Amino acid sequence: MSEYQYYEFQAIDRPLTRAQMAALRACSSRATITPTRFVNSYSYGRFKGNERKWMERYFDAFLYQANWGARHLSLRLPSAQLPFKEARRYCGGGAAEVRRHGRYVILDLSSDDEGGGDWVEEDDGQMASLVPLRGEVAGGDLRPLYLAWLGRAQAGELEPDAVEPPPPPGLGSLTAPQEALADFLRLDRDLLLAAADGSPPSSPLADVGDLRAWVRELPESRKSELLVGLLRGDGERLRSDIVRDIRSAAEAGTGVVRRPPRTVASLVEHGERRSRARATGRGRRRLPAEQ
Repeated sequence: MSEYQYYEFQAIDRPLTRAQMAALRACSSRATITPTRFVNSYSYGRFKGNERKWMERYFDAFLYQANWGARHLSLRLPSAQLPFKEARRYCGGGAAEVRRHGRYVILDLSSDDEGGGDWVEEDDGQMASLVPLRGEVAGGDLRPLYLAWLGRAQAGELEPDAVEPPPPPGLGSLTAPQEALADFLRLDRDLLLAAADGSPPSSPLADVGDLRAWVRELPESRKSELLVGLLRGDGERLRSDIVRDIRSAAEAGTGVVRRPPRTVASLVEHGERRSRARATGRGRRRLPAEQ
């Protein structure tokens, strides 16, 4: 089988400058480079850049795939939207790492299939499916981080008696990007269903009436801050901040009871029981995507 590697970077919060694009071009004469993207594939030769440094300097998302089974996804977020200590509870190393750089935290998620055989097509839409995860995490949805931790457990990187981090609500009703992440990380569906058992539903975002009431309660100084930020072009960041505040208030108001934490061994055993039950014809429950 011939070698094939695919690299895609995206700048989301701010476009690349001409100088930055020129620096990237010096690393590749044939890559597609725009103010928001760098895309290239290699059937021979090698990538001459440095993914980690590029994520620190230029980009907010990075996707790598190779036809021998290697997959990697990186997401960069402001630490104000994802505190390092919170991310570290889920992404402690190996297949799911988190690192700090300046005012950012960078998530590095990976999956390797030693059997290989991945068929990779240039611009196959994987990045488009996965990049909304960044906004979800920025808005306080920790399900993507839990899926990353589950990937570590599945890969055998954790001790059997290691205890799971706090499981977020809604593991039984993943969003479409979260379903894409579960597939990207090759999560075993029975293990994922085991993790979702007993998971309380996620708190829906408020309806229009609730939102109006929430806005009325905001101090005038906060309203002015939000409006100025919107006019300055900070709409996406402000939306993430607001969604995170609303989500926290909604979850606090519902009084969600957290179940006792489970060990890696108990989760794996539960997943294996599901697998055996499915093999004997008793079926399994599907994880519906949120609408």
